[in-house]
Amino acid sequence: TDFSMEDCIEVILEEHTSRWFSHQQSGRNVTLLIGSAFAGVYGLWSMFCMPGLRVPFLPSTKEQTLNVIKLLEGRKGYLADLGSGDGRLVFAASSMGFRCTGFEINSMLLAYSRSKAWWRGVPHTDIHFVKQDFWKTDLSKYRNVTVFLAPAVMGVLEEKLLKELPEDARVIVCGFPFPHWPTSALEPSRRSTHRSQA
Repeated sequence: TDFSMEDCIEVILEEHTSRWFSHQQSGRNVTLLIGSAFAGVYGLWSMFCMPGLRVPFLPSTKEQTLNVIKLLEGRKGYLADLGSGDGRLVFAASSMGFRCTGFEINSMLLAYSRSKAWWRGVPHTDIHFVKQDFWKTDLSKYRNVTVFLAPAVMGVLEEKLLKELPEDARVIVCGFPFPHWPTSALEPSRRSTHRSQA
């Protein structure tokens, strides 16, 4: 009788322990699921909407990229893409012979652009992606600048570019215009312009 009593106690303890471990495992799974969801949301937020980046990342459309290419025809030299994102405008300009610098402070987008350049075998002398705040950078060596930023920063950027860029520079704006700088061209032009709308 004592033997069967011990067996019963062991069975009860095993069932209780099994239920406890099962409950613990469920708790771990829920915690893991919540943690993964949070990490995914944070990753997307940091890539697209982080306030420190000043503007969310919105890739240029194919049409905008083609417009930029048209507006760069007949030009040469150095090109700066301010807030280069995934690098598509930089790659398009590089294919036309420009020596390009993509300014990007979002580490994920910067890593993506650099990886893409490496994968394509583009020389570092042709395309250079930098984790650098263009607001604190002297842009005077660039004769060509592409901009795809939010309206909130365009006024301040307008002042910076007017102060720093050479007279024959061309600034191509994708999306939101400068508040005071009139559009010089909507299509390619032989004459030099300060600002073109893509």
